[in-house]
Amino acid sequence: MELISENKVFGGLHQRFKHQSAANNCEMTFAIFLPKTDSKNNKLPVLYWLSGLTCTDENFMQKAGVFKYASEHGVAIVAPDTSPRGEDVADDDNGSYDFGLGAGFYLNATQAPYAAHYKMYDYITIELPKLIESNFPVSNKKAISGHSMGGHGALTIGLKNSHQYASISAFAPITNPMGCPWGVKAFKGYLGEDKSLWAQYDATKLMLEHKIERKIPIKIDQGGDDTFLTEQLKPDALLNAAKAIGYDVDYQLHDGYDHSYFFISSFIEQHIEFHAQYLNA
Repeated sequence: MELISENKVFGGLHQRFKHQSAANNCEMTFAIFLPKTDSKNNKLPVLYWLSGLTCTDENFMQKAGVFKYASEHGVAIVAPDTSPRGEDVADDDNGSYDFGLGAGFYLNATQAPYAAHYKMYDYITIELPKLIESNFPVSNKKAISGHSMGGHGALTIGLKNSHQYASISAFAPITNPMGCPWGVKAFKGYLGEDKSLWAQYDATKLMLEHKIERKIPIKIDQGGDDTFLTEQLKPDALLNAAKAIGYDVDYQLHDGYDHSYFFISSFIEQHIEFHAQYLNA
């Protein structure tokens, strides 16, 4: 790992690192916030944050206002980049924002040329936690959260790996990517035409097809004035699936809020409190 930058904040330390990723076959960047602890032997639980389309590791750390609450509850935060990067990494030929660089969709691509680098699912579930737990004063107790595309990632990764995570939360997640333009475009490009592969990365489908080992706590917040709500996010699809299998999801719709970090920063305290009660149990 190579340290890019570090800053003291709310008594803790925010750092950015780059490292060579075996999963993504390229250099990756991540950020970590470590609250101040009273003892070197006190290992912190970790909340992994997955950001949305066009974002990097920096958006959440700079805009969400999370450090005060993470410090109060003794929770470390890890924010990876949203896709592989580099000159050799395939991008969308048309330069669109919703596919390619900055739009990894937290899956393992099977289609050329993307399969060579786009293994974000393995990176988030296997490689990055091993790296974090080997190099920082953290425990293997973790939770996962995210926004929009990252909310999709948090839901699918958390549901498919429910024994690895204490809790899941999301802001304005893409809940049924098989049924929205963003998801269909990404799945076709990364996974091809086999919809059985698509279903492995769709939270609604995972629930309906009973691909969940255990029902861990889920919290979702959604802005009522989010311009992507009806066409792309479709929270009712997930809520109906959850109801069908008896999965209790804490879902809150907030009138007047949009899809931005103004929304996230307004409710991030509640999300940290939500995860802390399970991470610190």
